[in-house]
Amino acid sequence: MSGAALGIEIVVVFFLALFLLHRYADFRKQQRMVLFGTLLAWYLCFLIVFILPLDISTTIYKQCKIDHEEHPAVLPVIPLLSNQTAGNSTMATVCYKPWSYIPDGIMPVFWRVVYWTSQCLTWLLLPFMQSYARSGGFSITGKIKTALIENAIYYGTYLLIFGSLLIYVAVHPQWHLSWYELQTIGITAANTWGLFLLVLLLGYGLVEIPRSYWNASRRGHLLIKTYFKAAKLMTEKADAQENLEDVMEEVRKVQESIKYNHPLRKYIDTVLRKVRLKEKTGCPVDYQEKMGRNMDDYEDFDDKQNTYPSEKSLVKLHKQVIYAVQRHNRTRVQWLILLQQAMHLEDVAKNETSSAHQFVRSFPSTEPTSWLSRYFYTPTVEWYWECLLKHWFYRLLAVVLSLFSVAVVWSECTFFSTRPVLSLFAVFIQLAERDYNYLYIEMACFITIFFLCTCVYSTVFRIRVFNYYYLASHHQTDAYSLQFSGMLFCRLTPPLCLNFLGLIHMDSAISHQQKEQTAYTSIMGSMRVLSFIANGFYIYYPMLILLLCIATYFSLGTRCLNLLGFQQFVGDNEMTSDLIDEGKELIRREKRKLQRIEDGENRRREWKERYGNTREDTARNRIRNEAAEMTETNYSDTVPNTRQAKYSRTGRGTERDSIELLQDAEPLDFNAETLSDDPLEAGSTR
Repeated sequence: MSGAALGIEIVVVFFLALFLLHRYADFRKQQRMVLFGTLLAWYLCFLIVFILPLDISTTIYKQCKIDHEEHPAVLPVIPLLSNQTAGNSTMATVCYKPWSYIPDGIMPVFWRVVYWTSQCLTWLLLPFMQSYARSGGFSITGKIKTALIENAIYYGTYLLIFGSLLIYVAVHPQWHLSWYELQTIGITAANTWGLFLLVLLLGYGLVEIPRSYWNASRRGHLLIKTYFKAAKLMTEKADAQENLEDVMEEVRKVQESIKYNHPLRKYIDTVLRKVRLKEKTGCPVDYQEKMGRNMDDYEDFDDKQNTYPSEKSLVKLHKQVIYAVQRHNRTRVQWLILLQQAMHLEDVAKNETSSAHQFVRSFPSTEPTSWLSRYFYTPTVEWYWECLLKHWFYRLLAVVLSLFSVAVVWSECTFFSTRPVLSLFAVFIQLAERDYNYLYIEMACFITIFFLCTCVYSTVFRIRVFNYYYLASHHQTDAYSLQFSGMLFCRLTPPLCLNFLGLIHMDSAISHQQKEQTAYTSIMGSMRVLSFIANGFYIYYPMLILLLCIATYFSLGTRCLNLLGFQQFVGDNEMTSDLIDEGKELIRREKRKLQRIEDGENRRREWKERYGNTREDTARNRIRNEAAEMTETNYSDTVPNTRQAKYSRTGRGTERDSIELLQDAEPLDFNAETLSDDPLEAGSTR
């Protein structure tokens, strides 16, 4: 098994990263460079999380051999059966070799490739690709220039930390700057930047993740919070829609002013291609029709009569189009996901009082069901899980995660103490080390690192200020969010794993113990070159997690944002109650829309079964022709002849769609509204 575990995990982690990328990204629509960069970033970060436990177990085995050579009598004696004489046993003092042992010389090379590749991705390639794709430039040179200017802030912060550390080392005459020391300073600067952000995010996630599962187990709480989110998201969605309309109006004006043979016309055509490609940009069809109204205008331009925009203004307009379309798509996807969650929670609230123990959905799922759901996850099983078992499972999970969070906070505040050992994770690893229980060591390390990563990464996508980037499942994540997640993972995973090695006392720069170092620590360099970082910042700064956890527990940040005018879900509050009522009404309105659409589809299906396709197509064509003639007659009476030819095509298409929609809609029965359809009141009405 020598090295086999490493090879197996490398392959498994690759397919895991590929599976997750397929879940969040659309392989058919996203650019190949975006997919490749994101996949590589995710893959390298997942490798660090999965391979580091193997490195730890191998290091413990090496330390055991070193101790055996120095103090052979201290080690436990393990009886082994000798193959030389049958039935006789001999006693030998040996160190038990782990099943996942990695030969010498492999891990240092592996970690160098993984670490430096991920650092090049996060500090150079991914930020540049993100700014390049979002740039409004019309040439490669212009896009590169814009990307460099936008990333100057990121590069500046990194160079500032690196330069400060370089000056600190240079003023000490006893130190001579070599390539190894410069490399150590660069790694330390990157880890210092990552640890600074890591502690802030970890302090929030350690409290909020267990509390979110506990609140999810409370009946009705999650539904009320979803109503609150729906009201806020609808405001943002309407703002994004209005912003897109304003930008499209600017594009239309510029398109009408710049004729086909103008030197700037090629830039307008580039912007129009972004507008018309619905499959790639998600721009609504009505905006595309507006952009296509004056495409047949071939009049020559006259510089004396018209004032034309500059190339710089067109670059700015191009960037506004990209941002407006991206924001419109993001809010649209978030609204669809939130709408599905709200309807599911309402179904759960209504089914809780069902005596049939059969889970009934308001709207059947349009997605094809798998054979597992068809035969095992039946409506009865779904009812017991959603209405009975899930409630207690979330409570149990919240308690377990809370205990895990307390252990992390205690260990972060005490991991510098080696005598006595106060860090709980160091105690558990050292107890398992005595019995050579390598499987337990690897599983404990992996679960701990995975929990820390979950707390950190989920915090980024929970905090409202980071909502510009959004990871949406079902292939709905845009390119910018994918690249941002790759950058974030590469910047935070190395310092997080280095902090974990400090928690279990396997980083000699912090624990000050003369023990065998992991191969991962060896590529970080010796922190003794920067003693004030190793003995100061890396030890005392993580203690700030305790203050951040206390502030998060009492929701101080949420209350401060609410006082500043940013609506937050704080429970008993007049503004919160108003937004909850508004969100409830929005969800009801969307459900009525879906109900009318479903009723229309059922009527079409019944018509097709009763009369067949021929009579249906004939009737619909006759209705469309009559509506088109009526629209053309009325429109020609009201629109002047000079502008009639310009707008008649779009006007007829819009009127036809409106007439079809009115013919499919049913009259609302307001008498039916007297019955309560509030899922929170279903139990009381029943």
